[in-house]
Amino acid sequence: MTAPVALGQPEPIPRPGGTAPPAGARAPKHRRGDYAGFASRFIAFTFDCVLSIAAFELVLVAASYAATVLTGSSIHWNKGDQWVILAFLVWEFLYYAHFWTTSGRTPGMIILGVQVVGRDGTRVGTRRGLVRTLAFPLSFLLLGLGFLGILFRPDRRALHDVIAGTALVYAWDARDAHLRSFAREGSGRQ
Repeated sequence: MTAPVALGQPEPIPRPGGTAPPAGARAPKHRRGDYAGFASRFIAFTFDCVLSIAAFELVLVAASYAATVLTGSSIHWNKGDQWVILAFLVWEFLYYAHFWTTSGRTPGMIILGVQVVGRDGTRVGTRRGLVRTLAFPLSFLLLGLGFLGILFRPDRRALHDVIAGTALVYAWDARDAHLRSFAREGSGRQ
């Protein structure tokens, strides 16, 4: 099952003689444009959680250090403090909203080669990115049932994707990257 055509398909891989395969020839299977599965999404999300929490912790440490230097007294952060919880929720919203509205890809998604696109394959944009960010917690709050669409829907869209009108697709072709790495090894370059 492939995503909408607007993403574009990869160029045919040229044959050794330098010509493209003849029309009607069966082209190799590419992942680019296919809907991203559960494993890719989960690993990207896990990476983003680790990154965003580490960055938040660094900001708290920097704020505590700055307060110590400027006032002479230190700040003791308590994870149960409502201000820390509120700051963390705002931090997470800004993290995902920034990446999804600007490029459709968080750092974890870049590593896994997936991207958020509109349902029609177009760029996510600000409105859909913000709606997806606001709807994302619903998939968790419903005891994780909002994620079942990733497993059972043919377009692998979770609840927040359906609400926002988005889809998650593979943005690069792993087969082409694998072939390029073989080409570098064969030419003696590393």
